[in-house]
Amino acid sequence: MVLFARVYFLLPVCKHFPCGKLKKTCPLPHRVYSFNRQTGQSSLKYFIFLSLHRVNLRSGAEQKVVFITARVHPGETPSSFVCQGIIDFLVSQHPIAKVLRDHLVFKIAPMLNPDGVYLGNYRCSLMGFDLNRHWVDPSPWAHPTLHGVKQLIVQMYNNPKISLEFYIDIHAHSTMMNGFMYGNIFEEEERFQRQAIFPKLLCQNAEDFSFSSTSFNRDAVKAGTGRRFLGGLLDHSSYCYTLEVSFYSYILGGTTSTVPYTEEACILYKSILLSECFEGT
Repeated sequence: MVLFARVYFLLPVCKHFPCGKLKKTCPLPHRVYSFNRQTGQSSLKYFIFLSLHRVNLRSGAEQKVVFITARVHPGETPSSFVCQGIIDFLVSQHPIAKVLRDHLVFKIAPMLNPDGVYLGNYRCSLMGFDLNRHWVDPSPWAHPTLHGVKQLIVQMYNNPKISLEFYIDIHAHSTMMNGFMYGNIFEEEERFQRQAIFPKLLCQNAEDFSFSSTSFNRDAVKAGTGRRFLGGLLDHSSYCYTLEVSFYSYILGGTTSTVPYTEEACILYKSILLSECFEGT
């Protein structure tokens, strides 16, 4: 867990909170939200939410927002590497990152389940809840991070000056290979077809992303997930996905060769994922 402390939360042995790093590397306006909480005998400072604002936002212009969440399941550590790569890329001086910052607003909650991560849980929170089944009616007491993120998303949805373009929830998969996505099914054929464009673009540009493993469903058992709940709440202009990355490896297209995932390989998703977000908007 100390491995992720530099980005996601403070342990007593950690000396630096990421705000300082962000101030040095990020020239654009940004805001970091955090809170303190006592867990057992340790005091944690949670890095819950990062907001990256457009540099060239015109007065009265509609904000196009990409909302990204990760680590709702504590044991899915590859999701943190992907989210880390996204944050590092967005605050960099890369030309694509600059274009993204000029046209989009990014809201990032890099760890929805800090209690579970701190305790070493695999799937549940401190109180034993699978948070990714409680999006419909999260409790401010039992599911505080989920409750806060949902409130913010609903607030943005009801704001006529904000267009929530994408919601992407990053996970890691323990049995399947490659990167892939879960999307939603809609009655309107055109909306359903548009939902498939983003994962198709990822498949064309990322060698480890598999469109054949990507699926679209509305299983009742998934009704409480972020992807399902927000897909039903938001209007037709919003795209909601679960992005999965294998714990193990990916198979190169047209071959039987497997390539193990490393921290660096997970982080490579950053520019590809974000570039396709921009193309999609």
